[in-house]
Amino acid sequence: MGHGTPDNMNWAGLLQNLLLLFHLRQIICGSVWFSVPEEQEPGTLAGSLSGHFPPPYQLLTQEYLWMDTNTGNFYTTEQKMDREALCPEETKAEECIIIHNAIVRPSGDLIQFPVIIEDINDNAPHFENSEIHLKVSEDVTVGTSYLLDDQAQDRDAGLNGELLYHLEDSDGVFSLKVEADGPFIMLVVQTALDRETQDQYRMALVATDCGADPLSATATLIVTVTDVNDNCPSFSSDSPHSVTIPGDSPKNMLVAQVRATDPDSGPNAAILYSLSPKVSEWAKKLFSLDSLTGYIRLTQDLRSDNSEELVLKVLASGHHCPPADTQVTVSVLPMVNQDLTIKIGFIAEHQNQTMVLPENQPPTVLAVLELEGDSNFKGSSLAIEGEVPFTLSPQNGKYLLSTSKPLDYEMKREHHISVVVHRRSGEASVIIPSKHVIRVLVADVNDNAPHFLQSQYQLEVEENNEPGMPLLQVSASDADSGHNGRVTYKLDNHTSTIFNIDPVTGQLCVSASLDREQQGVHKLTVFAQDSGSPPLESVTTVTVRVLDQNDNAPVFLTPHFIFFIPENVPPFAQVGRVGVTDPDEGENGNTELHVVNSSGPFVVDNTQGTLRTTTSLDRETEDRYELYLLASNHGHLLTLTSSARVTIFVEDINDNQPKVILPSSNSSCLTVSPSAMAGTMVTKIYAIDEDSGLNSEITYTVVAPEPVQNSSPFQVDSRSGNITLAQQLLQKDLGMHHLLIVVRDGGKPIPLYSTVWVNLLVNDSMEPCHLDRPPTWAGTPDLVQTPSRAPICELESPKAAQLTLLAGLGLMLASTCLFVVTVILYLKQRRRSRLRQNKRGPIEENKIPFRHKDKYYCDD
Repeated sequence: MGHGTPDNMNWAGLLQNLLLLFHLRQIICGSVWFSVPEEQEPGTLAGSLSGHFPPPYQLLTQEYLWMDTNTGNFYTTEQKMDREALCPEETKAEECIIIHNAIVRPSGDLIQFPVIIEDINDNAPHFENSEIHLKVSEDVTVGTSYLLDDQAQDRDAGLNGELLYHLEDSDGVFSLKVEADGPFIMLVVQTALDRETQDQYRMALVATDCGADPLSATATLIVTVTDVNDNCPSFSSDSPHSVTIPGDSPKNMLVAQVRATDPDSGPNAAILYSLSPKVSEWAKKLFSLDSLTGYIRLTQDLRSDNSEELVLKVLASGHHCPPADTQVTVSVLPMVNQDLTIKIGFIAEHQNQTMVLPENQPPTVLAVLELEGDSNFKGSSLAIEGEVPFTLSPQNGKYLLSTSKPLDYEMKREHHISVVVHRRSGEASVIIPSKHVIRVLVADVNDNAPHFLQSQYQLEVEENNEPGMPLLQVSASDADSGHNGRVTYKLDNHTSTIFNIDPVTGQLCVSASLDREQQGVHKLTVFAQDSGSPPLESVTTVTVRVLDQNDNAPVFLTPHFIFFIPENVPPFAQVGRVGVTDPDEGENGNTELHVVNSSGPFVVDNTQGTLRTTTSLDRETEDRYELYLLASNHGHLLTLTSSARVTIFVEDINDNQPKVILPSSNSSCLTVSPSAMAGTMVTKIYAIDEDSGLNSEITYTVVAPEPVQNSSPFQVDSRSGNITLAQQLLQKDLGMHHLLIVVRDGGKPIPLYSTVWVNLLVNDSMEPCHLDRPPTWAGTPDLVQTPSRAPICELESPKAAQLTLLAGLGLMLASTCLFVVTVILYLKQRRRSRLRQNKRGPIEENKIPFRHKDKYYCDD
């Protein structure tokens, strides 16, 4: 122990290890990378470090991957890797790289290795607008191309992000052309267009990516064909050709209306009517023609006792078109001198010749009308003038006045029915000026429920508002009148009592402060009810979203965290999880931890919410750490904080050998009198162990073969270390006794130990004794290691032997030279030792003679 290994050998080994470490680091740098497809299921094997580094392994960044510390395999976690989210700026680049940190080897080396996230076809193409609108003139040349600005986007990369386009439902009218260098999408006109035949085309523009399982998106392409002036006006077949009017017709009476049409649209379809220059001056003086509507009216009152026939030639002119023409013949009959009267018999409720009818009634008979007058007008009949919801039905010489459909008070509250007399003259029917106007009032019923201006309302309110704060005003209208249209508002019975609404104005208020942490969204149901009988109501929804304020400080799960950690953990090891929550949302609830008021080797990993070591720990130097954690949120205007106390106990491991205090040297010697009595304490061995618990419990054992233990006069107390006489000393016990004491601790599973020589001289003379040099052990190592059989040095066989062999090839020559020099120095040193020993003479008592081995024993 301590002999046979010169200092030069130690320096040579250290130099070799340093050079090897330097070369290994050069080999490692930049040689390890992995790739994994995105969106993998949890637990998918992504790669392994076992082929590159020896164990153990520890992955420091475990957000997307976790690592088996024994095998070096790393797998995907519950949080899937989305390439487009992790690398938003590089989604079209070749690679998306995430750097990971890990600790490898028993020496705890920190490495970085990249993981390339491979793209999969997990994003379908997307059009920004669901409809694409394009205007094309109807006179466009076949083959003309139009650029489509609205192209689809695909967030994937490579073939997964390349798009192909095609048209559906184009019916051969349009086709697509894609420019490869753009790419630009061009819409090509394949056939001639005619707006008057079809003014709009709706097609599906489909974008498909080039992935293995292609995805697609569709937008509606709407092509509107714009008009050009390629048509001229023409008169319709229903335009009148002949009209008969009585000779006493009043001024401004409508005689006829001519109608011409132009298939074009907009300004191209504008038509102007005019009388031909060939129309007589008398006709131009008697009739007027509205240039826009085609109405022909009398310009003055007629007083004609004779029949007359006037011909009007009307022209219809369009932009850049020759005019179309039609001819209207107006026959004027002699003036009628006898008056006819209309007698009305009311059936419906009436007051002062005015009928009152409730709305929504089915077709109902209102009155019976009868024509009275000169018998010369037996061919006359009654008719209703204009478009009104009433009819006249002849029955037994009389006429029944009825509604043709239910009346609606909200559409029209009062109707005027103009009843005129028609007299037949030959083939023509003449309107006699005799006219009677019947007034009908529509009575309102409650047939309309209130109508909200919005089907739902949404608003945002910051929490901690002032009580009584107005939120918004809802409004509903009712088309009914009077009480039927009077609206009041109320909230649902299950609505929280902190909300109230004004029943008349609809103003919604909150009577208490809102707290987002208690409830972030309030949905209120508002009813609007009219005052009809029975009342009608409608409903709207008001959604109140409560905005967050930074009104909550972070909260630790406990005010005092206590952790236990063994002293042999590597740097950056996890001490424990420090849980902290903040009920606020967004940045207000985003917390960050810091270690304060402590210089201990600890730091907070905010990504994992854990406390980690920064260096190795030594319980014998510091067995307990007290520190404080400060948690702060990221509030915009105000940052709130809280603190927690952390106590870390460093647990002991058996990393210290016992240290022998007494005897102070293996060369010390003690003289024992032969007359000493049995049981006398001769000396004491005192040792300490800096570990704690079982690791510091020390036992003392004498090393000797089994035959020697039975005859030795000395014994050692295994607990106290006291050496006493086991029996009375005899003549044969005179001389030097060398006791090799093994001092062991109680560490599990492998105890550590130290050895010390106790040299006892049994001699009548009590003069002090001294050894020139320590004794040497001539026995086998097994006796020293008993009973635990723990080796003095545990030699490791690193898995990095292969790397050592490869890196050591370059150092072989230097190592060989160092080895030769070391051997030469060692031989010289040994030769000098032998020469000194020969000069001094042999000292047999410094070595345990074989014949004295039976004097020593082991006391367990």
